[in-house]
Amino acid sequence: MSLRRRTVEVLVTAGLLGTAFAPPAVAGEGPGRAVPLRVATYNIHAGAGMDDVFDLDRQAAELRSLDADVIGLQEVDAHWGTRSEWRDLAAELAERLDMRVSFAPVYSLDPETPGAPRREFGVAVLSRYRIVSAENHEITRLSTQVPDPVPAPAPGFGEVVVRVKGLPVHVYVTHLDYRADPSVRTAQVADTRRIMAEDRVPGRQRVRQILLGDFNAAPSAPELAPLWRELTDAEPGGPTYPAQDPVQRIDYVAVSKDSVRVRDAAVAETLASDHRPVVADLLLRR
Repeated sequence: MSLRRRTVEVLVTAGLLGTAFAPPAVAGEGPGRAVPLRVATYNIHAGAGMDDVFDLDRQAAELRSLDADVIGLQEVDAHWGTRSEWRDLAAELAERLDMRVSFAPVYSLDPETPGAPRREFGVAVLSRYRIVSAENHEITRLSTQVPDPVPAPAPGFGEVVVRVKGLPVHVYVTHLDYRADPSVRTAQVADTRRIMAEDRVPGRQRVRQILLGDFNAAPSAPELAPLWRELTDAEPGGPTYPAQDPVQRIDYVAVSKDSVRVRDAAVAETLASDHRPVVADLLLRR
């Protein structure tokens, strides 16, 4: 079943969407030549919905309905504070969805009381497939935790390698700067391209790369243009922010041009966060 049909059936059941899409035609990709993979990206707003009410049950249900094999999450709290009830959201969602997890904190602060877990906030990858390796890369950031910040390298660009039907796949999850001034995003895009290029060694086997995240910019934004030299935007066909009456597409699934093909992509209608998730059906080339 195609992505659009599967996604729409969930939404119709919830009374959110009344029309269906035709399944996409798939040509030139036999079962022995490519491996299917469904991925999603979702900014979970620290567990709160469009109503600003913390409700992890609601978000877990939405994520389950996407039926994705790999999910990139942004704005993920781990024992951060009262807004998320001091809970470890990445670990809880992984347990509820029966998935593996890799968490990459942007901030890791001392606890408010001795002996408590560190207060952390960042991005995460959930995966049905085994995570072979994980790394938390530094990219340029403008901290929200210090007065008068200046752009500087900081962690929070997560990378995992998962093995899908014997094929290694590099999955990256990111959250780019939100400010109107694009200068920090421009630096972050340059950092992203440099880090991803390190995994593409000339003469080695094909490297499959998937970038998931909240880029905080439209597809046509000049600061994102360098990404599209190596990556293909899945183009889900609708805005993602704000979740209620969205007007901007700032959440992305992007894949390496020579090794991953996008079969279909869609934006799911939900108010479980202030963003809408993007889900895409991919084919991994052998």
